[in-house]
Amino acid sequence: MKTSKKKQKNRPQQERIERFIDAFTQHLVATTAQNSDNATDLARYTALAHATRDRIISKWIKTQETYYQKNPKRVYYFSLEYLMGRTLGNALLNTGLSNEAEEALAQLGLSLEVLSEQEWDAGLGNGGLGRLAACFLDSMATLELPAYGYGMRYEYGLFRQSIKDQQQREGPDPWLRYGNVWEFIRPQGLELVKFYGRIRTFHDENGREHTEWVGTDDVVALLHDVPIPGYMTNTVNTLKLWSAKSSREFDLETFNAGDYIGAIVDKHQSEVISKVLYPNDSFQEGRELRLKQQYLMVSACINCMKK
Repeated sequence: MKTSKKKQKNRPQQERIERFIDAFTQHLVATTAQNSDNATDLARYTALAHATRDRIISKWIKTQETYYQKNPKRVYYFSLEYLMGRTLGNALLNTGLSNEAEEALAQLGLSLEVLSEQEWDAGLGNGGLGRLAACFLDSMATLELPAYGYGMRYEYGLFRQSIKDQQQREGPDPWLRYGNVWEFIRPQGLELVKFYGRIRTFHDENGREHTEWVGTDDVVALLHDVPIPGYMTNTVNTLKLWSAKSSREFDLETFNAGDYIGAIVDKHQSEVISKVLYPNDSFQEGRELRLKQQYLMVSACINCMKK
């Protein structure tokens, strides 16, 4: 009788593990186009992240629907950096799936620790300010506070450290090289941000004076949403990140005329704004770029909130 009761008690847990295994294997095939025989660890991590993310999305949508229906007061947290760490481990912990995922992978002959190492730390922040911002997002979701974080989606983090010949070497941190499973691009969340230009004053036919901002360099801010699940709650808040995109596309006429660099220079100059976390501000161009990052984030957020 004791053995029978123990089996009955463990059956729901095993069923959850089997469902997780099914989700993992389905994503391995459908999302990465690989199978268990030839899959790389990166593909297995991607499948694991998607299987975990699926458990979050329904709660995320329900949370946002509740906010719009009840229209509570909201917290909007602005920060130029968020030291998030690796999202998979945090998502598994906060949703209570850590043991389930670990056991599911073990039954497949895989290691959660090994697959977790495939994820690059998000290059969105560095140091105490960034870690504090990330902790605020976690705690607000855990306390079930209606909150949104706003920041920049940097293409490159601060730097990647290596040791060669007993000396530190610093290289670029291309944390988005293999994409980011945890972000959702929002093409409808485009905001036009204007830089430079001048103010032109003119009078209408009735003699009234008007002013307009002309001669600007326009940059498009593109929104990316990242779910932030609370610890053992049904609340999933949102981190909204802006990337800079050119308002002018590739200049085919210039390219066909042989000016290959000139054809892409406008696009490059616009998108460099969100290229690197902490540009070197020891010279004028670096200080100006840092100011542009701040201005783009705040302007895009204000325009977004007006809608």
